[in-house]
Amino acid sequence: MLKQRRMIAEQVASALFEAEAAIDAALAKTAALTGVMPSLRKQVGASALIGQDAVEHASQAIMALADARRAIVETHKELSIVQTQIGLGAVTMVDPGSGDKPPPSFASDEQPQIGRRALRAVRAA
Repeated sequence: MLKQRRMIAEQVASALFEAEAAIDAALAKTAALTGVMPSLRKQVGASALIGQDAVEHASQAIMALADARRAIVETHKELSIVQTQIGLGAVTMVDPGSGDKPPPSFASDEQPQIGRRALRAVRAA
């Protein structure tokens, strides 16, 4: 049963990491597009009025992608809680394509910690 839960968790983690990477890539590419338009307009000596609507729409797309990124980060936080709830809290899910260290725990004071003790600060002796 544990093996099956871990396999399912790995599938969910893989899909999550792919979604996060796709949103980050879209955000970066849209930001690059938004940044290049004014510089190219200036390079050709066109009026600042030229392409203004395109810059505004691209900027709106960046905001929409930032909202999508916020939502996927919240999804990641919620899935971290689910991971603990299903008994896989000690298992680290790492994006194999990132080469990065595992993400920090997303637990917050607002979310209940099932099976975890709260840490307390201690005073120096």
